[in-house]
Amino acid sequence: ITMASEAVAVLLLVFLSGSTFGIKLEGNGYTDVLIAINPVVPENPLLIKRIKDMVSDASSVLFTATEGKFYFEEITILVPPNWSQGDYGRTKTETYEKANIVINEENRAYGDQPYTLQYGQCGSESRYTHLTTKFMLDDELIKLYGPRGKVLVHEWAHLRWGVYDENDDGQPFYKGAHGGIQATRCSVELYGFSYGDSRRTFLEPFFLRVYAVFLNCIILSFDKLLFMYTLKVTRFCSKKTHNREAPNAQNRMCDNRDVMDVIFTSSVDAKANVQPLKGPHPAPRFTVMQRGQRVVCLVLDVSGSMHGSRILQQQQAASLFLTTIVEDNSYVGIVTFTNYATTLKPLTVIHREESRTQLVNYLPVEAIGGTDICKGLKKGFEELCKDNGNTMGDEIILLTDGESELDCVSEVKESGAIVNTIALGPSANKELKRMSEISGGKYFYASDNLDQTELVNVFASLTTTNGDFTHQTILLDSSGMKRKGILNGTVSVDHTVGNKTTFLVLHESQSPEDIEIKSPSGQIYDFIDFQPSSISKTHSLVIQGTAETGDWTYTIKNTLSDQSITITITSRAVSEAIPPVTVKAYMSQQSIDGSKPMLVYAEVNQKGVPVILADVMATLESDAGDQYQLELLDNGAGADAFRNDGIYSRFFTTSKKGRYNLKVKVQRKDKGKNNGQVRLKRHSVAPYVPGYVIKGKSPIVMNPPKPPFSEDDLQDDVGSFTRTAIGESFSVSLPPDLNAEIEEDKVMLTWTAPGEDMDQGTADSYEIRVSMDLEALRGNFSGAHLMNTSDIQPLEAGSTEEYSFLSSYIINAEPETVMFFAVRSRDKDSLMSDMSNVAKATKMLRNDQLADIATSESEICLNLSQ
Repeated sequence: ITMASEAVAVLLLVFLSGSTFGIKLEGNGYTDVLIAINPVVPENPLLIKRIKDMVSDASSVLFTATEGKFYFEEITILVPPNWSQGDYGRTKTETYEKANIVINEENRAYGDQPYTLQYGQCGSESRYTHLTTKFMLDDELIKLYGPRGKVLVHEWAHLRWGVYDENDDGQPFYKGAHGGIQATRCSVELYGFSYGDSRRTFLEPFFLRVYAVFLNCIILSFDKLLFMYTLKVTRFCSKKTHNREAPNAQNRMCDNRDVMDVIFTSSVDAKANVQPLKGPHPAPRFTVMQRGQRVVCLVLDVSGSMHGSRILQQQQAASLFLTTIVEDNSYVGIVTFTNYATTLKPLTVIHREESRTQLVNYLPVEAIGGTDICKGLKKGFEELCKDNGNTMGDEIILLTDGESELDCVSEVKESGAIVNTIALGPSANKELKRMSEISGGKYFYASDNLDQTELVNVFASLTTTNGDFTHQTILLDSSGMKRKGILNGTVSVDHTVGNKTTFLVLHESQSPEDIEIKSPSGQIYDFIDFQPSSISKTHSLVIQGTAETGDWTYTIKNTLSDQSITITITSRAVSEAIPPVTVKAYMSQQSIDGSKPMLVYAEVNQKGVPVILADVMATLESDAGDQYQLELLDNGAGADAFRNDGIYSRFFTTSKKGRYNLKVKVQRKDKGKNNGQVRLKRHSVAPYVPGYVIKGKSPIVMNPPKPPFSEDDLQDDVGSFTRTAIGESFSVSLPPDLNAEIEEDKVMLTWTAPGEDMDQGTADSYEIRVSMDLEALRGNFSGAHLMNTSDIQPLEAGSTEEYSFLSSYIINAEPETVMFFAVRSRDKDSLMSDMSNVAKATKMLRNDQLADIATSESEICLNLSQ
């Protein structure tokens, strides 16, 4: 690139990616951004300072790149529990697994290159951005990747807005539409040149590439102190500068749209309709926090409706949590509630098996009386206060099948505690989901069928992690049946797990006639090797030492035709030196009303390195008993963004509303060498700066070569393995059915009230807009003409809303004008729903009369599932 500056840079074209759940946009500023440091990172005050400096610099870069619309306002830095030299604040709901940006050691896939885990559809938020300690502390890496603040902004575009790579390492050049070889780049206004002499001719194709990424960059000056160039970010690529013919992921995933278009029409921030800030942006504010030992209180429903099989299910699932799942050195208490609440066991530290057994013995076995969920929660808060005088950062696991009024939402929010809620059976209060959302907890729905393992699986998923998975219990498999006969199966134990491997068999009235577990070498564990519990009706076997690697088989004989039998197998990492293969399951949205497609994801990896060639099956079941099974694929087609990246996905569509739970089972059988190896499809990485030339001078000044990447270095054969993961439950409601008619200059709109939380409760208000341009309304709802809805009092969910109004917008319209209407609702926390379907009405002139003849039809905005 030849510019009127002191130097010319020769840089690689690279694009980036990311995940942002929990981040809020308040005005123009981003708040609740969580940066978490992994516990393997040694305590270092300089690291915290570097994080603050990076974000402060990035805030200014972001502000400039978005033309004054966005900046970083509030940042939380979460330090590991093993750091002890600083005066750190106590966390509320912040945990490592919720982090948007993680600071960790290098991994085999990326080394010290910053990257973002991105795999959703265009405009979708991504999972997280990964930065290493060396990148943060070693200034030599600034020469290789550029200033940290600018690297963060690159990653943020993927993390928050779901834009994709505009370069392509597989196809760095292409033949342009008008002839000539073009570099795959983001801006058609940036040009490269070839540079070389007889000693460097092999570099000529390399110098055709430009450092464009998705930002238009102008070289300003050569910084002799850093031996680098400073780059001025002017803006993100727009419609004017976007290179639509480049063979890159941005064009493929985003239908040839430019980055600015994605940000302001498709991303999570598109609805905000943010206007440029007048004047400079404020500096970011930082809070440094630390999470202590886990403090959790089980708040369990023992009302009359829990009598019989439900109280047994609760007891069995909670027993698994107490004996196997909850981490050592945690504090656990037990509270029960009917129409009053009782403490069965105060907070007890988990330090030996005896303490676990003692807690299990306090689990309730009887159920009688009414239901008052809030009294149970308040008693739980009382118990949590007993460790340090407050509930900040503590945790409640609430299980109920009841429908009592939840009038304690504000107390939950103010407590600073995380409330995980479990709705057992179809009648449990649907407002439990909101209780979890406002407290940063998880929400689960579990069937009350005893032959299902849903409730046990939910409790098995209630682990907490600081980023170190080697001390976490991992669910390998679970299955069940309700009939006379044999329950059998195979579970594969791979070399990354094997410690504390446990086989837990649950039954109802009568113990199984026989249980047999067979190891890969043929060793038999039978009925007498299991530890029985007549109270919780369980039989458990803990394999001593490290379980053998290979296929384990189980056979359970049930002699009763009406008795349910289930088995659950768990294990832990084989050692601290070998990270286990882990699976995470989740939906693209926790609520859906039909306006957007829903995707099922399973993330399979070993310490950030993708695990491929697995068979992944998702089971989704509604509270009405409807069950769907989907094979998730990692083939780079349909719902799957990238082939062989360890992210398995599939579209999920249904016309049946209700609450759904999600279970994902991952299996792989080793059929020979090179099958089932840990391989890599690299996600977006930060730009690497290979070298530069000073204008008018020669030769080229080269940076140290980028460490070569080879998939052979990552081929660590995992072999056969089995994993099971539980995702949070989600809700499906029917899409809105907005209709419009025009009569005598009066508009008549009708639609079904959506409710405060999906199809429950009552919305706080409506926002109705009209436009004569269909695409303008779809693409920029907030920019359309706003109707006055101040006199509308929303009705309860499911009711028919009818609204008529006169408007100069309608009166002044010419005859035969087609108008398009859409509505969205607002809840009491000012959160907006997605836009409804678009309703069309036409103002017409018929014969010699001036009349508005209504025609109405509903149009679905977009059906991505087709």
